[in-house]
Amino acid sequence: MEGVLLVDATTVRAWIETTAQVITENKDHLTHLDAAIGDADHGTNLVRGFDAAVAALAEKSPETPGAVLTTVGSTLISKVGGASGPLYGTAFRRAGKALATGDDVSAEQLGAALQAALDGVTGLGAANEGDKTMVDALAPAVRAYQQALAAGAPISDAARSAANAAAVGAEATIPMQALKGRASYLGPRSVGHQDPGATSTALLLAALADTLDGAPA
Repeated sequence: MEGVLLVDATTVRAWIETTAQVITENKDHLTHLDAAIGDADHGTNLVRGFDAAVAALAEKSPETPGAVLTTVGSTLISKVGGASGPLYGTAFRRAGKALATGDDVSAEQLGAALQAALDGVTGLGAANEGDKTMVDALAPAVRAYQQALAAGAPISDAARSAANAAAVGAEATIPMQALKGRASYLGPRSVGHQDPGATSTALLLAALADTLDGAPA
């Protein structure tokens, strides 16, 4: 890819809008996964949350990437029930804070924002890889992004590496026994089911990669 990819507030808003669309398209799938080991509301909750986030962005028109993400995070915390609202909300707010007030986001800054999101999730949920949570998708995604960037990949390719790693991580939760969250109450019965939070995390990162693939250089 020639040129430098421009990741500004418009691009970040496009990511959130794409995420809202993808979550809506996968609402039934996420609900099905959550019905097996949770409260059967993950898809519905996330659709409500991201639709509200898109509306909040349209109303407030934040002017920087960091402000976009903090607006999304605050909206998810206020609108999404269960554990996913605080976890996703914290992830976005931490990512937004990491980006500060700059008008554009570099590849390195996006990596720092993804790491901040992961730190926020692990700090709030006290979950580690292997606990059958969204961390099992987010942690390998952050590693893959940083490894691709260190190897000289442009930001869009690094984001695609992250998305691919998240998808693999989500699938890897199937044989795990849940050690955190509502699913942990099932004990061994949680084995054999893909974690819905890891799945929605993979969808979100795929939306990021798709958005950056189409962003102007």
